[in-house]
Order: sequence, then C-alpha cells, then structure tokens
Amino acid sequence: MTATAHRTPETVAEELAGRLFEAGLGAMELLTVGLGDRLGLYRALAAEDAGVTPTELAAATGADARYVREWCEQQAAAEFLDVDDTTADAQDRRYTLPAGSEAVLLDPDSPAYVVPLTGFLESGGRVMAALERAYRTGGGVPYADYGVQHAQGGFNRPAFTGRLVAEWMPTLPDLDAALRAGGAVAEMGCGVGWAAIALARGYPDATIDAFDADPASIDAARANAAEAGVADRISFVVADVTDPALTGDYAGVFAFETIHDLADPVAALQTARRLTRGPVVVMDENVGDDVVAPAGPFERLFHAASVLHCLPVGRCAEPSAATGTVMRPATLRRYAGDAGFTRVTDLPIEDAMFRFYRLEG
Repeated sequence: MTATAHRTPETVAEELAGRLFEAGLGAMELLTVGLGDRLGLYRALAAEDAGVTPTELAAATGADARYVREWCEQQAAAEFLDVDDTTADAQDRRYTLPAGSEAVLLDPDSPAYVVPLTGFLESGGRVMAALERAYRTGGGVPYADYGVQHAQGGFNRPAFTGRLVAEWMPTLPDLDAALRAGGAVAEMGCGVGWAAIALARGYPDATIDAFDADPASIDAARANAAEAGVADRISFVVADVTDPALTGDYAGVFAFETIHDLADPVAALQTARRLTRGPVVVMDENVGDDVVAPAGPFERLFHAASVLHCLPVGRCAEPSAATGTVMRPATLRRYAGDAGFTRVTDLPIEDAMFRFYRLEG
C-alpha cells in the first residue's frame, strides 16, 4: 500500500489533479500527432529543409489550409515543430521538423517510433461503452472491436525488425541452426506479421507458418509480407491456436506477447507442445513476481493495457483464465506445467519491456 499519511488531503488533491491534467494534455497532444501522421504532414515537413508555410504544407498534402495552420501552431506550442518567427503573419510563418524527429515520427523500424500509441488512444474511445458493460457484467470485449491491429503491430515492429534475429535468436542456438538449415517454425498469435517477416528476412531458406484468430490481422500480415518480398515463405492462416485439431511438425514454436490474451492459455500451450519436436518460446511482459506500487512507466503501461484491453479480450470466452497483461512468471510456469511441459527456462535476454521463456518437455 502506498503511504500518503505524511501528505495533507489538500496536497494529495493538488498533486493528483496536476498529474491527471498533464496526462490528459499528453493524450490530446498524442492524438494531434496521430492526425499529423494520417494526413502526411510530418513526411511533407521532412522533405523541406527550409521549412514551409501552412499554405504550402496544405498544398503539399491536399489538406485544408486553415486546418493545417491551426495544427502547425499547436505543434509549435507543444515544441514538436520549430517556427521561424512567431510575430510574423500567421500565413507567412515557416515551420520545420526538428532534426532527429524523423526517428520518432516517421521511421516505423526505429526503436524511438511511438506514433502507434495514437491507435491505442483511439481504440479506448471506440470501446469505452463496451468496457463499462464488461466491467458491470463480467463479460468481455472482442479483440476485433478495438481496431488496434496496426497499432499493436506497429508498436512491436521495431523490436522484431531490429532485434529478433540479431539479438534474440542467438540465445536459441538449436532454433537458429534449424532455421539456417531451411527448417520450419510456427508462430502463434502472429498479429500483422512483423515477427514472421523478420524471421523470413533473417533466414532466407526457412519457412514460417503463422496463425492468428483475427481475420483482419491475417489480411494485414499477408499484405505486409508481400510488400517485404517474403510472402512465398510465410503462410499466414486464420486459426484458433487452442484448437486441438491444429497439427504440424516444426523445429520450434514462437508465442510473442499472446499467451496472456487468451481465455485458455493452457490449451494454447498444449497446441504449441504438440506442434513441435523442439522448444516453445514465449515472449511476454517483463514483470516481477509481485505487485509494485508505485511502479515504473513500463509496468504502469502494462497495468493500464490490462484494464482497458487484455483482460476484457481474454474474457470473451468462458471459461476464462482471466490472465490480463500482467502475467507473473509464476503464472506462466503454472500454465506450462498444466500443458505438460517439464522445464521452463528464462532466456538471457535483457529487455525493459519483454521477458522470454523457453518451454521444453
């Protein structure tokens, strides 16, 4: 329990009000970033080293000049854009994207890319009424109703693109060797496909079968793989990973950030165990054994995601394990044991957000 006895009620009120105001302001500013991304405003700004006026930016993007002027002024006020002369006429001010911002706003493979966060904010508004009903009735909210396929995929894409093959796979020498030799692996809960695409790029002779129950995610994954030029080596399939009829013979199975979302994680792990003669690799949130209060930013993110998304999604089917985003290591080990695995090993991968487990037996 967090101690507040040393603070007066007035101090608590003042600090909490200030904190929530800043959080609300941040959320609103993040949505303006999402709008700029949707309209192509940042990309057009990046193409103009000398800066552009709102009228020029509107012409370059096919947007309305008055709206673009309002957006530019807000972005400068938030220090997302530089403005040359605040005293000039509104139409004559020139706006510039600060050097270094491209990694945050324009490069989907950059570890600094945070634009996908805007999609999570949008989805919160989309499902708030359904969330209220779920919390009152004990029901769930279907994953498809959130519309976060691209936001979720975009948020994890930099890690998959930049680290999966280069840093994570060397901790799995048997799977690394199997893939280099042209073996086949499966991925459960593949989303829009960035992990499978990274594996196909990193192992040109390997084949990957990737499963997800969400048809929209599979459609997006196929399109992403085609654009990446690896569609011939990845099979994206709409499938329930808890289905006992799902069969295969793979060198290994991956489950990246998916086990905690499932109503029946034990059945999914039983499927994974049945599909492979090798290890099952689970990547999930990096949390400890106990609740931390106050927690750091990543753990706060996990808790908020659980309240708003993962727990309601996991409760759409009954009976449900009702795991939620904050899946403790002991919980994963219990699920693995119930699924028939005899050994669970923590992989030696240092990551602030994710924890990695190797399941065998």
